Amino acid sequence: MNTIDKTTFDFLKSLTRNNNREWFNAHKAAYVQAQENVIRFLDALLHKMNLHDRLETQTGKESLYRIYNDVRFWEDKTPYNPRFAGSFRRIKPELRGGYYFWFKPGESRVGCGFTYPNAEDLLRIRQDIDVNYADWRKLLKSKSIQRVFGNMQGDQVKTAPRGFAKDHPAIELLRYKQFWFEHSFTDKEVLSPDFLSTINKTYQAIRPFFDYMSDVLTTDLNGESKI
Repeated sequence: MNTIDKTTFDFLKSLTRNNNREWFNAHKAAYVQAQENVIRFLDALLHKMNLHDRLETQTGKESLYRIYNDVRFWEDKTPYNPRFAGSFRRIKPELRGGYYFWFKPGESRVGCGFTYPNAEDLLRIRQDIDVNYADWRKLLKSKSIQRVFGNMQGDQVKTAPRGFAKDHPAIELLRYKQFWFEHSFTDKEVLSPDFLSTINKTYQAIRPFFDYMSDVLTTDLNGESKI
């Protein structure tokens, strides 16, 4: 079965308690076993997702982030990040948005959306909000998105972005510079036999938003294709 094994979470819990190179090197075989388990799960997830989407990411191994901390840029100087995390890329330029995942005891979740849109894309998104904010509000309040993800998250500018009025009727949307959705899972859910189906359905719930954003980001203000 394509599942996240309990032994994988047991390893991550032990690494949290023993976050040092000596312990990790002594338990390298357990790490490799846990990593292989997650890769098999992600390979199966990619297969399911490619039935309803088109992804650039080819394998679970390719999607995974390193478990090693880059201590040069963080106050946390522990050498390892005790989680398995990564992302799936959609095929650009036609398809926009990305899928993210974190498997960690007590803190597992998935994320979807646009974390750091480039300046051109961010302006195009705001231009669409400017004239189509009623559509945005309807989309963000749709049953599937609200049921699975709740409200949109993301960093925002403090007042109004340049070129847009502070009293714009959709200023609460125009202020966003990230467009992000998350859903958390309990350890019981992650370790359950049907988690593969659950996470796949969770990702599917964001498709109305991704489809809308793809239309916006591949057209100009006149609706003409840019690709």
